[in-house]
Amino acid sequence: MNQLEQLKQFTTIVADTGDFQSIQAFAPRDATTNPSLILKAVQKPEYQPLLSQTVKAHSQQSTTDIIDHLLITFGKEILKIIPGRVSTETDARLSFNTQGTIDKGHALIKLYEAAGIDRERVLIKIASTWEGIRAAEVLQKAGIHCNLTLLFSLPQAIACAEANVQLISPFVGRIYDWYKKSSGQDYTGADDPGVQSVKQIYSYFRKYGYATEVMGASFRNTSQIVELAGCDLLTISPDLLQKLAESDAPVSRKLSPEAAQLSTQEKIDMDEITFRTMLNDDAMATEKLAEGIRQFSADAVKLEKMVDALR
Repeated sequence: MNQLEQLKQFTTIVADTGDFQSIQAFAPRDATTNPSLILKAVQKPEYQPLLSQTVKAHSQQSTTDIIDHLLITFGKEILKIIPGRVSTETDARLSFNTQGTIDKGHALIKLYEAAGIDRERVLIKIASTWEGIRAAEVLQKAGIHCNLTLLFSLPQAIACAEANVQLISPFVGRIYDWYKKSSGQDYTGADDPGVQSVKQIYSYFRKYGYATEVMGASFRNTSQIVELAGCDLLTISPDLLQKLAESDAPVSRKLSPEAAQLSTQEKIDMDEITFRTMLNDDAMATEKLAEGIRQFSADAVKLEKMVDALR
């Protein structure tokens, strides 16, 4: 078996892309998108007609509403290919707006359901700010499943789990990027700080009985992916899926509920003060969270300009 086939024995494979034509060969169960991935996709010639058709069909609506329709259009196409769930992201500019995020989550699910898509096949992606986690808690109680993204630290993860969110996406590659830049050294295998972060979160969740799924995300190389074999899910870009499919190097399980019981991490009671204090004490997580929100917000603005140019 190649590495991808071996990995599927231990972990649910998710495709991380807006380019739905590129994922069929890898047979992932789920797929994730974000503003940057959608922006990248609509700039490709094969997806420009989809953008133009969506703008034309909803030209009397606001730019914001047209983009919501565009996100759902991509989501629907992805769901034709995969058997599981698609993650669709809320506007990053709502990251500190609890009610705005709640409203956007309901609006996106309403559009999916109007298109005949069951809400069980959709995850609403929300940034792992305190405000975003509170919004996800409300949405979860309304039967809207959430994927908490831009997650770089244990306090973010614990707050999500205590809010009973469906799934979290700790960002392996961006953690790695920060430490590589900060220290001036490279990291491989189990020494990778991004890998270590996901292992810590996974072990904490399984040791203390949280139901929230852990999905490693934002990978830079296949070594990071292989080191997390056994994680609940891993969302992987098409280029790294291809590299896994081309390699027959052995893959062994690195994470398991049984091994998690050996964790020495003490349980943390997470309230807002503890959350903000722990996050503030973590320079990497603070910087990468802020940077991620700015990047996704900037890409949302670029997408709006593309839509407005077609109206």
